[in-house]
Amino acid sequence: MFSKNYVELIGNLGRDPEIKSFPDGGRVANARLATTARWKDRESGERREHTEWHNLVFRGDGLVRIVEDYVRKGAFVLVEGHLRTRRWQDKDGQDRYVTEVYVDKIGLLDKAESEAGPGGGASERDDDMPF
Repeated sequence: MFSKNYVELIGNLGRDPEIKSFPDGGRVANARLATTARWKDRESGERREHTEWHNLVFRGDGLVRIVEDYVRKGAFVLVEGHLRTRRWQDKDGQDRYVTEVYVDKIGLLDKAESEAGPGGGASERDDDMPF
């Protein structure tokens, strides 16, 4: 059986990336990406929207350098990567989980694309499903 863990997201960064350095010289960048689905409700005709927040992890000198030099809060980006879920215990001993996108590629997109949606198409759907 074949399976694939691949994620492609287009959205805006919610805050400046956080860069962490480790004693061994390695670095990692973390950021939050907002993706928003917009649609028109079939029954009411009202415009609706739903924003989903994604935790991004950038590893490797090249990606961290790009993020550090060029990516800021509000940047309109395309990221490609894979999902990874981490588990840890909080101060009360409870198991906690977080799913993150480990980014393999990043592209900075033109703000004009955000107005028309990716690929220049319409950014709103005419169905009543937000996803």
